[in-house]
Amino acid sequence: MNQELKQQNAALLGISAEVYEFCEKVWQSLSERFRVIDEISEYNQGKVLYALQKNHVSEACLLGTTGYGYNDMGRDTLEAVYADVFHTEDALVRPQITCGTHALALALMSNLRPGDEIVSPVGKPYDTLDEVIGIRPSKGSLAEYGITYRQADLKPDGTFDYDAIAKVVTDKTTLVTIQRSKGYAVRPTFSVSQIGELIAFVKKINPNVICMVDNCYGEFVETIEPSDVGADMIVGSLIKNPGGGLAPIGGYIAGRKDLVENAAYRLTSPGLGKEVGASLGILKDFYQGFFLSPNVTAGALKTAIFAANLYERLGFFVLPNGTEDRHDIIQSITFGSAEKLVAFCKGIQAGAPIDSFVAPEPWDMPGYDDPVIMAAGAFVSGSSIELSADGPLREPYAAYFQGALTWQHGKLGMMRSVQELYSEHLIQLPRTE
Repeated sequence: MNQELKQQNAALLGISAEVYEFCEKVWQSLSERFRVIDEISEYNQGKVLYALQKNHVSEACLLGTTGYGYNDMGRDTLEAVYADVFHTEDALVRPQITCGTHALALALMSNLRPGDEIVSPVGKPYDTLDEVIGIRPSKGSLAEYGITYRQADLKPDGTFDYDAIAKVVTDKTTLVTIQRSKGYAVRPTFSVSQIGELIAFVKKINPNVICMVDNCYGEFVETIEPSDVGADMIVGSLIKNPGGGLAPIGGYIAGRKDLVENAAYRLTSPGLGKEVGASLGILKDFYQGFFLSPNVTAGALKTAIFAANLYERLGFFVLPNGTEDRHDIIQSITFGSAEKLVAFCKGIQAGAPIDSFVAPEPWDMPGYDDPVIMAAGAFVSGSSIELSADGPLREPYAAYFQGALTWQHGKLGMMRSVQELYSEHLIQLPRTE
């Protein structure tokens, strides 16, 4: 397409010629990185397609049920598809799982009993698990049921502290929880290979320990998943990668059959388990979203890499940096001030297809210690596979950016974020030759 025509189109979205030219030069330098992402996406697309075909997914599978949901062929087949893609014995994939935190809480609470011990070998988990575990007192926490918690912090460089892990994981440890993505911590995301090494180390100390991986934001970023390297359970949200932007709600737990069965009995009722739970007419979105997920995830990855290269060249600390390998779709950008963090989120909101005309403001969200600002003009409320950003208003004032249903939207959205900072005189653009 004619470059002038593209620039005119961007101008309609509030992107100035100066910002467009700067961003376009950055994008043009990333063609080889994007080619590799497309290859991974193609491989993962094949995995999903094979699982759909192997399980004889038919039009009848898309219809769903109401009421008790007995004999829901589409629901049961979808769970078989997930188990095949993730190479696990079983899977629980339900709209009754409301979010990623709920999925993690369900996996923990169903497989732990009073007197058991949970260990995190990767430092403190994501903020919303504080109250689930009981790090912050809360009604119904694991701590209230006599389940204890220990953790081994990461080394300053973000790598595993195996000496510390060897001290906290013992024969008394029941479950080890490993958070793949960084959450609100400025540390690297772990590769599947690194997670496999950690699991092998833990299993040498205690072969009976359950290893659970919080897989949120990581699905389909690599050609393998944590379940391929020894994880007993992997857990995630359908309004992130595996929902492909179509799933309106839901979560999954995939892993050992006995662990998934325990989760099903906790989700519904002892004696009922996976046999009940109506799919309520949204199975088509679950199937189609999962089918699209490898490509949608690729678009989100390209957007994250583009963001890293843009903001690195603008002088901000970004993690991962512009050249590092990727193991999830999250990009952190450290702004160093609340003013710049808020401006960035306003730019992301202004680049959204929904509610682009509103300005996000920090607020006291449930489950968080500090006010959080969130930008998400999404078709599915709170969906973080769509163009979105958020961050707590605390030092070092880092934004955590993820998503984009298409690379083209991600590209324009990132340009709009740069425009907001530029228009508010919070950045200067590097000189272009």
